[in-house]
Amino acid sequence: MAIYFLTDSSRALHAAFDHAIDGGRITTWERDADGDYTHKAANWRQKLWLIAIEENQQLAFYTIPPKDRRIQLADYAYYHGHLLETFINHFPDQFSAASATPRAVPSDSIG
Repeated sequence: MAIYFLTDSSRALHAAFDHAIDGGRITTWERDADGDYTHKAANWRQKLWLIAIEENQQLAFYTIPPKDRRIQLADYAYYHGHLLETFINHFPDQFSAASATPRAVPSDSIG
């Protein structure tokens, strides 16, 4: 599953997300040592990770499962819904549209 943000500058949008996490403006997401993202809520923490890829005219987030289990549909739904909510609340002027796929895409790491 993937989340896509259409933007004129995927690099700037990605940097804004990182800066907001690092600066404490976004407190619900965290980055690991590899630069991948996971949600911080106790019930959802480390259920999966999202890897950000700067592509032509879009910032894409693809899923990475934990090593010890497969990702459940509820995990996808929660992470994707909350990432969309985060970007709408914090960066509404930096992207023109967003979408999420309901199934795995080739760039996902499926466990």
